[in-house]
Amino acid sequence: EPRVVVSLTDQMAYLYRGDELAAVSTISSGTDEHPTPTGIFPILAKQTLYHSKKYDNAPMPHMQRLDSYGIAMHAGHLPGRPASHGCIRLPAKFAAKLYTVTQVGSTVLIAA
Repeated sequence: EPRVVVSLTDQMAYLYRGDELAAVSTISSGTDEHPTPTGIFPILAKQTLYHSKKYDNAPMPHMQRLDSYGIAMHAGHLPGRPASHGCIRLPAKFAAKLYTVTQVGSTVLIAA
C-alpha cells in the first residue's frame, strides 16, 4: 500500500511503498492566508483532468482529493514557496506518476 508524506516546512513530498522511499518531489502548498491542513487524509477521489470549482475553473491535472473542502494534490505551478489556496501542487511528471501508484483510500500524511 503506497503512502505519501508531505512536509510543509521543507515543501517536499515523499512516496513510500512499505518502508521503502520510492520517490521524492518538491511541492508548493498553501499560503498563510490559505493554509494547507495537516493530518492524515485518505484519498477520497481521483480525476485525471479536473477544474477547480472555487478558483476560476483553474486546471488541476491528476487531481487527488483529500477532503470535502477542496484540498487536493495536483499538478501545478511551483514558484519555490507556498503559493496555493491550500492544495498541494506537484510537478506535472511527478503528479502523473503518483496518480498511477495511489488509489482511492491511499493514505496521505501532511505534517508541518
